[in-house]
Amino acid sequence: MCPRAAQTCEICKKVVSKYKCPSCILPYCSLACFKIHKETPCAKPSSTEDNPASPPKEVPEERPVHVEEATNDVVEKTQHKAIAASPAKEVPVARPLHVEEEKFVLEKAQLEAIASSSEIRDALKDEALQKLIYNIDSSSNPLQELDQAMGVEAFREFTDKILSNISKSK
Repeated sequence: MCPRAAQTCEICKKVVSKYKCPSCILPYCSLACFKIHKETPCAKPSSTEDNPASPPKEVPEERPVHVEEATNDVVEKTQHKAIAASPAKEVPVARPLHVEEEKFVLEKAQLEAIASSSEIRDALKDEALQKLIYNIDSSSNPLQELDQAMGVEAFREFTDKILSNISKSK
């Protein structure tokens, strides 16, 4: 299989795109760029291979799904700083995320509780856990990777700490 040349985001023209608009197939790199693109209507290219039985398209979202505009600016600035700091490394960009029920989306207070937990921050210092999380996040099949990771005691303990913090912040 021959590797394809990486496409640059057509919106910001700075970051390698990992996503394409489900309507017009325009490449973009982040939720912020997707929102800018969607400010103007776009149309699906004509195709004879439309499959009516195909599953619904996923809407690209960054984690967390509901974020404020200021958060988008922070994410974009962080991505650009990471690129400047280590140009040889690939900067991870969020993949499309589909949430079936709103109850599965964390609230801001829950995210803050996770981020401010010294117990979770200490656990994240473990390089083996970092590698495991990175493998899940960068996998083409993250659900399978997540299932495998649940077999690792350190990962189960880590997820228990997160769930405990989420339930405390409700």
